[in-house]
Amino acid sequence: MSVELRGSQALKLWHDVSLSLVRSAEQDLTSRQLTLLLTVYLDTPPHTVKGLSEKLEITKPAITRALDSLGQMKLLSRKRDPKDRRIVYVTRTVQGAQYLQELGDMVVKKAALLPT
Repeated sequence: MSVELRGSQALKLWHDVSLSLVRSAEQDLTSRQLTLLLTVYLDTPPHTVKGLSEKLEITKPAITRALDSLGQMKLLSRKRDPKDRRIVYVTRTVQGAQYLQELGDMVVKKAALLPT
């Protein structure tokens, strides 16, 4: 499915969704945290700290800091590979899936309200 938006409509949609997230009772995510969360849920696993760092072109310490926050919110979790303890897998959680389902629903709702 293809959606056609003018630049101003796309920015309005981004603004409206961001504003709803900031106003919500739950903690809002940084752009880095949201991008990391979406990457883990939308791209095929497995996901590692190293792999995410390379894919997103940000440092491993930046990935680790974002994962610390997302882990505290229970939106993602980390598990060490029992065969090679240097490898850390980033895994999905039920709470993370629910958060993104609600976010997707919000985007659809806000897009329907865009002026034509």
